Amino acid sequence: MRHSFYRQFFDHSTLLAPINFLMYIFSKVPNQPYIDTQHFKDLKVLDENWEMIRDEAKALYDQGGIKASSTYNDLGFNSFFKTGWKRFYLKWYESSHPSAAELCPKTTALLKTLPTIKAAMFTELAPDSRLVRHRDPYAGSLRYHLGLITPNDDRCFIDVDGERYSWRDGQSVVFDETYIHYAENKTDQNRIIFFADVERPMKVKWMERFNHWFGRNVMTAASSPNETGDQTGGLNKAFGYVYQIRIKAKALKAKNRKLYYFLKWFLMLGIFFLIFVRPYVF
Repeated sequence: MRHSFYRQFFDHSTLLAPINFLMYIFSKVPNQPYIDTQHFKDLKVLDENWEMIRDEAKALYDQGGIKASSTYNDLGFNSFFKTGWKRFYLKWYESSHPSAAELCPKTTALLKTLPTIKAAMFTELAPDSRLVRHRDPYAGSLRYHLGLITPNDDRCFIDVDGERYSWRDGQSVVFDETYIHYAENKTDQNRIIFFADVERPMKVKWMERFNHWFGRNVMTAASSPNETGDQTGGLNKAFGYVYQIRIKAKALKAKNRKLYYFLKWFLMLGIFFLIFVRPYVF
């Protein structure tokens, strides 16, 4: 399954394609949509403690803690909020989330014993909602889902590269989020899962060290807060300003589509020229 050329050209995964290529060729686990959880034996402790994790997620949900961002400070998941998806960060690389330690002390304590988990959150997919087809940009991690409060119904599922998986309470799955995937909840019940990014095992030490460096210095910059007092990464601080430009671009598109597309293609060709033509001409 692939995006169209036009969408892939502008997709953030294109920017990281050279790095992802290295991740794929040095990966210790198979490069395929779903990966057997037996490759990640340290994660078994999550499966064994799923009821404890579920109880903290339910308490958090009951008090309204699993929610969409109220401002433009979540670059990675901003588009999902429009379709009924919500989250609460438990961990994000090297950033600090004091709210997680306060509201979910048992789960965050468990996460401290699992260094291969780089990011974790509770996520909610509301009844009759859908996440559109997308791919995540960075292949240095793999995605782990653990069902907590789910419809236990095949109509609530994720599709990764054309292969479907339906969530069930207490059951887990690992997949490669750089494959195109989407999710749907066609039931009348909510779906809450534990969602984590797990470090991709590498065949060689230098790639493992590079993956650590990239996560520490780049992925940490995409940190988004749950509450006041949590850390907001540099990328998300910048995203707030950039999104204001996007809002103005949408207004221009609604008012004058021809001018909007002229400026858009002019910008695209300018970027193409600067990257691929100018170095060889001047």
